[in-house]
Amino acid sequence: MSRRTSATKRPVPPDPVYSSRLVSMMVRRLMVSGKYSVASRIVYDALKAIQERTGNDALELFERAVRNATPLVEVKARRVGGATYQVPMEVRGDRGTALALRWITQFSRQRAGKSMVSKLANELMDAANETGGAIRRREETHRMADANKAFAHYRY
Repeated sequence: MSRRTSATKRPVPPDPVYSSRLVSMMVRRLMVSGKYSVASRIVYDALKAIQERTGNDALELFERAVRNATPLVEVKARRVGGATYQVPMEVRGDRGTALALRWITQFSRQRAGKSMVSKLANELMDAANETGGAIRRREETHRMADANKAFAHYRY
């Protein structure tokens, strides 16, 4: 990455079915080796499965799951003198969303099960109900930041 200029943020276009930027981000996060159609089919089928199981709006549940998994604070390593401190920092909105989507995909891949559709649907429903791997990771991140509150004055 260049030191002179920061990389420009490219806008994420909304997906064609739900017209949601968040769903589009999820598809791109799930995609492996440029297989966009495979990733989009997995996400749409998972949302359809959620709709059938709960009877509620799948997009609303998906947004709630991402909101629940989004961290508010995280720790960043900061070198002061000869020591490295874990300094708690507030998470920017776009980074928080990216972390939430990353954790949801990571823990849905690790789940036991046959198809990625069912694993993703289960992880999304768990995240919406404040349980599951992504929520555990968020809580762990918050605990770490809370434990290192004493080094908050090292913020940069």
